[in-house]
Amino acid sequence: MQIENNILAEELLTIAEQAIIAAKTFKTVSVHQLNKKQNSSAWSVLECIEHLNLYGDFYLPEIERSILSQETQTTGKVFKSGLIGNYFANLMQVKDGKIKKMQSPKDKNPNNSVLTITTIERFLKQAELLKVLLLQSKEINLTKIKTCISLTKHIKLRLGDTLRFFTYHIERHILQAEKALKEVA
Repeated sequence: MQIENNILAEELLTIAEQAIIAAKTFKTVSVHQLNKKQNSSAWSVLECIEHLNLYGDFYLPEIERSILSQETQTTGKVFKSGLIGNYFANLMQVKDGKIKKMQSPKDKNPNNSVLTITTIERFLKQAELLKVLLLQSKEINLTKIKTCISLTKHIKLRLGDTLRFFTYHIERHILQAEKALKEVA
């Protein structure tokens, strides 16, 4: 996949903004309802959001560090996805409103956690930081800069792929949270 940095950043900003709107809507629902779930293995709205927070705790500092370590560019304004990064990003991407089910790593699985409205507040702060980082990403080489992934420090992805993966991951779990809310309403 090849795409101009500006176009990629704008597409990802749209997803981040939609996630913020959804999260603000969740804040209007009672904490009891946000913690309710269809069954013991399903995630509640707050568990979906906490899962995103756990990923944000790793990826946002990693992305920020990578962006801040670079100077603005005069060349390389087109992002070219890497083979592994493109695979991971596409794996996360919601297609036709459908989410491919997958297992979450134990350290990122919030099932049966005691969560409050601060879970949403934390997510909103992370989403605002993501928006800032996406705006900054327009001015750097997203192909050349690499970031670690949460599974292992031995694999590095192109920053553009990391931004895609992380943002698509948010989109998928916001949809999951919306579905969870409908199921228990």
